[in-house]
Amino acid sequence: MTPHLEKRLENDLNEIRSRIADQGRLAEEAVTKAVNALQTGNRQLAYDTVMNDHPINRNMRYIDRLCHKFIALHLPSAGHLRLLSSAIRVNIELERVGDYAVTIAREAAQLSAPPSGTIARELERLAGETMLILKQAIKSFNELNLETARSTVLLTGQMEHNLDMIYEEMMSESQHQQMKDLLAVFVVFTQLKRVADQAKNLCEETIFAVSGDQKPPKVYDVLFVDEQNNLYSKLAEAVARINFPGSGRYRSAGKTPAAQVDEKLWSFLQSRGLDAVETGTTAVANLTPHEVAEQTIIISLQGPIDNYFPSIPFHTSALQWDVVPAEGVNSPEDTDALYRDLALRVRQLMELLRGEEAS
Repeated sequence: MTPHLEKRLENDLNEIRSRIADQGRLAEEAVTKAVNALQTGNRQLAYDTVMNDHPINRNMRYIDRLCHKFIALHLPSAGHLRLLSSAIRVNIELERVGDYAVTIAREAAQLSAPPSGTIARELERLAGETMLILKQAIKSFNELNLETARSTVLLTGQMEHNLDMIYEEMMSESQHQQMKDLLAVFVVFTQLKRVADQAKNLCEETIFAVSGDQKPPKVYDVLFVDEQNNLYSKLAEAVARINFPGSGRYRSAGKTPAAQVDEKLWSFLQSRGLDAVETGTTAVANLTPHEVAEQTIIISLQGPIDNYFPSIPFHTSALQWDVVPAEGVNSPEDTDALYRDLALRVRQLMELLRGEEAS
């Protein structure tokens, strides 16, 4: 490449990075103003935030054109191509952050009064954490700082669990608020969580742009439950671990756990040459709220999920698989039929979650 073309490439790349830096500043400012409007009841500030989303949208379209023009003109490869790929996605993510700020601002404008008491304190805390994450995420991409990006990803780990706890506290105080206001604040907390999600995505794009490392496939937490945790849920856990070890983390528990695992299960696994399951049983009641909240999916193999959990965490899904025959499992043939049924259901579940890459 001639010095002239090389200089042109660097100038064009610097313009893209400069525009993205400006977009990050606008997105961060939008969230700050939206939260401030909510906390103070300043409707004018809320509406100003909504109106100022238009420049963010225009910048997003302009940056998108710059990126595609750069690719067509310079035919980048290796590091430059990774950076452009990440810049395109970061551009979209920052525009979404602006959209979340608009939603917060619109909800702020609808509130009859600013949040107070516990909700106000939780809002201030969560907003502070979110803004710190977003600020560091934007900084990591602007500076292409690998360590800042990786450390910021770690900060997002507790956001979902914290949000679940906040929802519970809000419901406990629902008698003190009008339903309209309560629902509006629910939306605000959700938007703040989405801002943190986009900040995490921004960090992952920074990591990819600098190192080429891609985000690893998601690993799902699956809990199987039944009455005694000595046969059905243990077999389901074994099936999942054997067939899809790379796609999930699996465990099982029982409502009233037996003293030990059913001998039929040991015999069946040994006859198949499969790895043995853990010898102990686990009680559903012994699972902590945090452990339950960490589960992506809870699957009941005997009866409704309500028999085991009075409520399901906000980010957890619950399924009921009717796999246990009414007459029970009394022979090797029955165990084999149960195994095949569970193997099919587990495969369908993991392919739904991970697609053809499930492993």
